[in-house]
Amino acid sequence: MEEILSVKDLCKTYIVRSNSNNVLCNINLSVREGEFVSVMGPSGSGKSTLLYTVSGMDSPTSGEVVFAGQNLSGLNRRELTQLRLREMGFIFQQMYMMKRLSVLDNILLPGYQANSDRRAVLERAESLMRRLGIIETASHEITEVSGGELQRACLCRALINSPKIIFADEPTGALNSRAAEDVMRELIAANRAGTAVMMVTHSERVAGKSDRVLYLMDGDIRGELVLGRMTDETESNARERKLRTWLEERGW
Repeated sequence: MEEILSVKDLCKTYIVRSNSNNVLCNINLSVREGEFVSVMGPSGSGKSTLLYTVSGMDSPTSGEVVFAGQNLSGLNRRELTQLRLREMGFIFQQMYMMKRLSVLDNILLPGYQANSDRRAVLERAESLMRRLGIIETASHEITEVSGGELQRACLCRALINSPKIIFADEPTGALNSRAAEDVMRELIAANRAGTAVMMVTHSERVAGKSDRVLYLMDGDIRGELVLGRMTDETESNARERKLRTWLEERGW
């Protein structure tokens, strides 16, 4: 598999009241097509900043981010917006939805922005909602559905344009265990269908389902654990134990 994301010597520094805060320091990583990579680390280690920077939502202070052969620093704002719309999907712990739109309309919006064939977009949206078990919420306002249903709607929205990669920031962090399992099952299904995933999580159970785990500490990648592709759910406990041991060795 070829690399879809390549990051070289990435640094991110914020200036606050004339003081420099180095959030990311010389990050080097890659994600291959169809790969599932989790990023773990203590709070404040720079995980979310890393996700936002490599996805083009934020700009690096220095270094290089290449996505699908394009250097993000060479793209203007409009080109970055179009790239994120058509080639990337996003899921966040805080489930950002437009309050004046129904659940279905929130899912349709990025699809309509990227594709002029509205019938095809509607059919894909309804197909995704059926697959994730939320088609009955289509006409509901976002305040009328549960957190688990809303996060599954966010996953539908992230998948509507068939992205090459999904960036997920704590996608199960605000969910109960059953809803978290539902979201992870569908995220894994999307990954098995060929969509790469780069996910930030604090959950050992969730990260244990990924192919590879990166450990971030003080803005620097301090380790990598290759778990390989999970082929059966019965492997979950063994993978989680292996991950826990590895994390404890790093002071988790």
